[in-house]
Formats: sequence, C-alpha cells, structure tokens
Amino acid sequence: MLDIESLSNITTQTEGEHAFHIMVLRPEEFEGLVSSVSGLLPEHYISPDSIADILERLGKTASAQKLKAKIPEATKTRSGDVGEVVTTDYIEGSTAYSVPIRKLRWRDHRDMAMRGDDVIGIHINPYDQSIRFLKAEAKANKSLSRAVLRKAREELDNDGGLPAPHALGFVIDRLKDIGNHDLAHKIEKAQLVDGIRAEQTEHLLFTFTASDPSTLQKEAFESYKGNIKQTSVGFRISAHQEFIESVYQGVIDGLDN
Repeated sequence: MLDIESLSNITTQTEGEHAFHIMVLRPEEFEGLVSSVSGLLPEHYISPDSIADILERLGKTASAQKLKAKIPEATKTRSGDVGEVVTTDYIEGSTAYSVPIRKLRWRDHRDMAMRGDDVIGIHINPYDQSIRFLKAEAKANKSLSRAVLRKAREELDNDGGLPAPHALGFVIDRLKDIGNHDLAHKIEKAQLVDGIRAEQTEHLLFTFTASDPSTLQKEAFESYKGNIKQTSVGFRISAHQEFIESVYQGVIDGLDN
C-alpha cells in the first residue's frame, strides 16, 4: 500500500455524511512515493502470476518486453494511469472497499482510454453478505478546471448515480475469467435479480493535480444536492509532471536492470 494519507498534510471538510479531503504530499516524501508507485504500477498492467509464468518459461528479457509493451507512451495516458492506480490504492487502504479487478490489464492498446466507470469498489458485509458499491472517478490533470470537475460529476451521476451496467458486466466477466466465481455471482445477483439501490452506493471523486483543489473542488463538493454519499479527495503534488515522468522512468530503469 502507498498509504498517501501518512505522507500528506490533510485538511477535511464534512457536510452531513459527505466528506472532502485535501491531501498535500510533503516535499520530503516525493522520492519515496515515486519509488513506491514505480513498484506498484507493473501489477496494474500485468498480473504478477502472468509475469512469473513468462519469467520462468522465457526468461527476464521476455518478461521485460511483455511489460514494456503495456506501458503507455502518451503523457496524458500516463498521467491518467497513475491517477487510477493511486485512486485504487487509496480505496483499498483508506476505505472499506476493495477493487477486485485491475482494469488496465485488459486495455486494448496501451495508449487507448478505457470506457466505463474508472474504478468500481466492492464491499461484502462479512456478517450478512450484503453488498455495497463504490463508483469512483479519477481525474489526473496538472491543473483542475470547472470543466474537468463538471465532467466527473456527469460521469458519477450517469445511470442514476449507480455503477454503469456495462462496467459491472466487465467486472463480473473478468472475475469469472480469473476464477473468482463467488464474488462474480454476488455482483451478478445484485445487478440482475435484487437491483442496486442508491442507498447501497457511494461515490468517490479523486483528483490528482499540481494545482490547489481548495477552491474549485470545494465548490463542486458543496454544490452536490443528490442522495448518494460522496467522498471527494484532492491529492496534490506540486511537481505533478515531474512525478509522472519519474515514476515511469523508475519502471523502465527497473526493467532494464
């Protein structure tokens, strides 16, 4: 886990059950987080089991080539991928939800954006086996804008604020592919038989920027009038572009060594 909360200075605002967190990475934590994200990124592109299999059968050079072919070349795609990876890690480290599918492993092309909800989190209550869903949007931009936040709000509000049916179908199919039939069946039943309700859904807007989120993102947070629990997180690294470049250079250097 990256545990970005422990690496950041945090301020929090609450409105009823909704919460807005601003997390600013402390400068002395920059290099350590670069190293941690560089180490975490490869498993979001290829499963560790797949890499281990190629390494055993074909050797280190072949496994490095496999991963290099998955690494995006476009700066915008790289920024979006890091945003999605950090968002996923935040969900699993700081909320009750897990993210059972690493969506980037199934991307058609390394520089092609994937469709559907950015990240879907799942929580199964261990006592009664009831299910809850987290619908998350990850936005990674050097600077925030009202247009970016408005687009995120539209995406979260699509499908009545519930997880998109095709996005859930993707998660269900991939869970079956990897043999996790129990969770796939629980999600499938909730979607196709029970029906997913607003009260078993939460939203997360996670932004990863160089700019200060305390004005525009705060404004977007305070303007929400719906009935689905909201968490808004603004994660700020002032050297945003340098961070992205350093993360991917760290991945490539690791493959070359």
